[in-house]
Amino acid sequence: MTKILVTSALPYANGDIHIGHLAGAYLPADIYVRFQRLKGQDIIHICGTDEHGVPITLTAEKEKKTPKEIVDYYYKRIKDSFERFGIKFDNFSRTSIPLHHRVSQQFFLKVMEKGYIYPREVEQYFCPRCQRFLPDRYITGTCPHCGFPEARGDQCEACGRWLEPTRLKEPRCKICGGVPELRKTRHWFFRLSSFQNQLKDWIETKGHWKENVKNFCSGWFKEGLEDRPITRDLKWGVKVPLAEAKEKVMYVWFDAPIGYISSTIEWAERIGQPEKWKEYWCDKDTRLIHFIGKDNIVFHALVWPAMLMAHGEFILPADIPANEFLNLEGKPMSTSRGWAVWLPEYLEEFDPDPLRYSIAINAPQTRDADFSWKDFRRRNNDELADILGNFVNRTLKFIVNNYRGNVPAVGLIDHTGKEVITQIRSVGKRVESLLERFDIKQALREAMGLAQLGNQYFDHQKPWSTHHSNPLACEQTIHVCTKIISALSIILEPFLPFTSEKIRKMLRLDRISWDDLNDPKVPATIGEVAPLYPKLEPERVELQLNKIRERAQMSKPKEIDIEYFSGVEIRIGRIISAEMVAGSDRLIRMEVSFGDFKRTAVAGIGSHYRPEELVGKKAPFVTNLKPVKIRGILSEVMILAADYPGGIKILIPDGDPPEGAKIK
Repeated sequence: MTKILVTSALPYANGDIHIGHLAGAYLPADIYVRFQRLKGQDIIHICGTDEHGVPITLTAEKEKKTPKEIVDYYYKRIKDSFERFGIKFDNFSRTSIPLHHRVSQQFFLKVMEKGYIYPREVEQYFCPRCQRFLPDRYITGTCPHCGFPEARGDQCEACGRWLEPTRLKEPRCKICGGVPELRKTRHWFFRLSSFQNQLKDWIETKGHWKENVKNFCSGWFKEGLEDRPITRDLKWGVKVPLAEAKEKVMYVWFDAPIGYISSTIEWAERIGQPEKWKEYWCDKDTRLIHFIGKDNIVFHALVWPAMLMAHGEFILPADIPANEFLNLEGKPMSTSRGWAVWLPEYLEEFDPDPLRYSIAINAPQTRDADFSWKDFRRRNNDELADILGNFVNRTLKFIVNNYRGNVPAVGLIDHTGKEVITQIRSVGKRVESLLERFDIKQALREAMGLAQLGNQYFDHQKPWSTHHSNPLACEQTIHVCTKIISALSIILEPFLPFTSEKIRKMLRLDRISWDDLNDPKVPATIGEVAPLYPKLEPERVELQLNKIRERAQMSKPKEIDIEYFSGVEIRIGRIISAEMVAGSDRLIRMEVSFGDFKRTAVAGIGSHYRPEELVGKKAPFVTNLKPVKIRGILSEVMILAADYPGGIKILIPDGDPPEGAKIK
């Protein structure tokens, strides 16, 4: 039997999972894996958190924590969210564990030994203010391709192009906002350019791949693949296993996909078969499938296969079913603006399956799709409750009310009933074919069609009437309807596992397999019957929509007119004395001179300045605020400072303006 190894893109451990992540890499993979397990395939699902890289260090600096504290916190939240949502992994690992570091270092040395990693002296941006070399994501600037002014040093979020920091126009340090300067340093590079022809030939054999993946790769081949830096100047990450590079770590794009291998090794060790991982990574007959979002295509379809080719001992991906983006209420999701539906927050209010259904039935497979709370409610009420839930409930309640919970057994089934049973098998085959091609959306529509068929058959046969006029016909109808419900518990298992489990409990069925669709089991008696889906009132979803609107509004600066702003008096003040406020490690009390008058200010800047550093400095202060008491001290003016990932810095005026000078 061919083994199947499925991976989902490693989520960054610097924030919660949102529905865009689910639609791209996790729900489609889970649906596919559950389906293959029902078929009895030898399949494992591997994932874990990506715990290195600049997003982690930026979050740590912003929250004034260590990277370890950040990844420990989010690893637990992400793992818990997946479990509650029904995403099952055979192993969910972490890239910060010693096992991953060891595997990554061995991979690095193997590729270097074969001549595909080499050192090169390069010019890299250095921030004079921060006194350090800047990794790519610590730099922002204008994209040279599309002109987007907030492009990152590694990629433009607007056009999706992979960038080098030195190609940005008007670069600036993300920490202090200053202008960085180029300085020479040494880094190690991966010879990606050496694999252009090999990669091109390999991808040309993948005629079954999605067009978005093949087209993306074609664009890169036209421009020509370039060697990529594999090291960076950071303290947090996998240490480069070279004496001459002891202060450097591996670039996250290099070590993260190796996490698929280290997670599989961890799984093998955990089940007590430490060599079993090789059956999935070293057997050429194994199918390796990467589920990703389209923003990860370049890494999984080009860079990662080139790394595997360079290493030489592992299989290459058999399929990369990349999905497009899921928008929210007609707009792209933005975590920075709070425009997202976070999975932990969702799970506090709703059951998992309605969201699994809403995402899967509208999956962004070939183009971007949209999630709206109004549509979520409609699908829950009109499709899940009124079609699927109604059919299951009306059939099983009929059995309880008319047959005391005993499912009628029949010897013969008429032509109409036989046609329905044939339809069950046909739907099963269509769903199977669609899932094998990763067409999640159409497969779910076909599966839900079986519930519609059940309702139509129930209505046409009118068991409420034949129960008295033709008891044998009624028994046959209910028996066939129960077969449909049994089939639904199988065919919907990949999509709606919690619903399928509820149905199986009502039918008192234990084990199921995909082959059971050929002749769905019918129990002798049923258990307690309960509605599958409660109807959702408009107010419940309107509350959720208001939440994201409020978050987005809070992150958006409030617009004020010029008259309002002119009412704010800002003057230059000179700090003539400063001291820590008793009992606080953050508050500093300052006496400030404005020339003709003096005022007292209390500011929470003690974590960033010592009082003696402030004496003699000039800074802008808002001088017409209503005074407020802080720790018993009347604060009469407010100092202006910038708050950013590097900390808080008071604003120092250019030149030497006089005390009391107004800022206009």
